Amino acid sequence: MISISLYAGKYDIIRQSIYFLNLILYNDESESRNKIIRNYNSVKSTKGNMCIKKWIAVLSALCVAVSLIAGCAHLTKESRNKQDNRPTIIVGSDIFPPYNYTDEHGNPAGIDVKIAEEAFGQLGYRTVFRKIDWEKKDELVESGKIDCIWGCFSMEGRSQDYQWAGPYMVSHQVVAVDAKSSIYHLSDLKDKIIAVQSTTKPEMIFLKQEGNIPRVKSVYSFENREYIYTALGKGYVDAIAAHETAVEQYLKDFNADYRILKESILTTGLGVAFAKKDQRGIAAALSKELDSMRKDGRTKKILEQYVTNADEFLEVDVLEK
Repeated sequence: MISISLYAGKYDIIRQSIYFLNLILYNDESESRNKIIRNYNSVKSTKGNMCIKKWIAVLSALCVAVSLIAGCAHLTKESRNKQDNRPTIIVGSDIFPPYNYTDEHGNPAGIDVKIAEEAFGQLGYRTVFRKIDWEKKDELVESGKIDCIWGCFSMEGRSQDYQWAGPYMVSHQVVAVDAKSSIYHLSDLKDKIIAVQSTTKPEMIFLKQEGNIPRVKSVYSFENREYIYTALGKGYVDAIAAHETAVEQYLKDFNADYRILKESILTTGLGVAFAKKDQRGIAAALSKELDSMRKDGRTKKILEQYVTNADEFLEVDVLEK
């Protein structure tokens, strides 16, 4: 709110004009502008009042400028509303940088966010991103509270659980340890304590001791993925397991002194999961669009904003062979 301290008397008209300018900023600009003009015309052309008339003229010009700005804002809002008339797709994910996170302006950002906006936009949908409890993702998608699960979601071992769109990218699941740790190979994890995010592929791999995974002493599963890094940093666990890109992003963001083992525990495709009972055909259409984006370079262009080795993430054909 614009304010100014004025003396009574002939300066009342300036005070009134400032009041009307406040009205134009916060209420009806056309009515306020008319009142200022009437005030301008009511001032007699005396030498003492010339300064006042100049004040009012300036305020009137400000009113015109504010009107133009307000009009532009109104048009922008109308444009957004027209765009909002598109059917909405609700994407469910937890916070998982650099795939899904909130930027400094409070807006959804990340690799998956940009890919989703591009792909669904091409299909004629407006995308809304909803932060979810990752452990309740199945319940949410089956009930229709979200349309799909999209957040660096591994397809490996889940082919029968959902309708899938993808794979659109490749991801490596890795193990990270403290930089000074004596653990250098997966075999060194025997009888060690490892932390993972709950309901993820690393949790399943270590609990079932799949592949070349040795028997570990304990597997700590955390609902919030941030806790696995805290557990390692505090020395509560000997190692953590997660998507390589997510671990690298954490190292970059927090300058953590961790080391990623050269051996990965899984190379898998990332996909978008829809409910099995979903009959809309969106999964199939999205899968085709994601394939087109990967082949025409749109996905690579997005990836290059976040990683230095974008081509490695696009080797989806290798998974299918």
